[in-house]
Amino acid sequence: GILKPGKVLIEPTSGNTGIALAFVGAARGYPVTLLMPETMSLERRKVLKLLGAKIILTDGALGMGASIERAEQMVAAEPNRWVLLQQFQNPANPEVHFKTTGPEIWRDTKGKVTHFVSAMGTTGTIMGVSKYLKEQNSAITIVGAQPEEGSQIPGIRKWPEAYLPKIFDRTRVDQVENVSQAAAEQMARRMAVEEGIFAGISAAGACEVALRISGTTENAVIVFIVCDRGDRYLSTGVFPA
Repeated sequence: GILKPGKVLIEPTSGNTGIALAFVGAARGYPVTLLMPETMSLERRKVLKLLGAKIILTDGALGMGASIERAEQMVAAEPNRWVLLQQFQNPANPEVHFKTTGPEIWRDTKGKVTHFVSAMGTTGTIMGVSKYLKEQNSAITIVGAQPEEGSQIPGIRKWPEAYLPKIFDRTRVDQVENVSQAAAEQMARRMAVEEGIFAGISAAGACEVALRISGTTENAVIVFIVCDRGDRYLSTGVFPA
């Protein structure tokens, strides 16, 4: 009942949540305005526009923080116009992974999963899955992947304290591994050529960390999430022509 006729959905996004909101908005007739860093790929912008969403670009050098801040300012200025879903603090974000992704991993590994590796963007995936898996077996190691200093990997972030997602609980992550932009991009190309998995850079970063763990652990069942598609990065030069 929060979204009423005449109101507009607004959300800061690096792309994927925005695309999901845009196609739901198109299907249901909800107007959607999305704020994203100007550094996001051309493909994402084209898909969003194709689905009828309005895009407002923010300073890429300031990352997602600038998009979040701008959205909050717009809502504060016209509270009766906007409905901010706020994926970074909405409990529905981790809850859906607690209800679906976690049980799927537990079922498909027949309860043998020993490590779960996830890129940390909004942190909804790692929070929800961690909660579920830890309830099944507290010994499962939860690993978060984040960009190393100076690296920019779409979909995962090293959050400044001021912008840390409110849904994030540090106690649910056992270890955090840094991954470089170069390593993530190289892994994205390897995944495509060696496995036929055309994944995005954040997914490749998680794969890089999963393989790193596999090199130092025996008898492990390591699960990582392919959370993005490679065709959204063709214009970035990551994939060879």
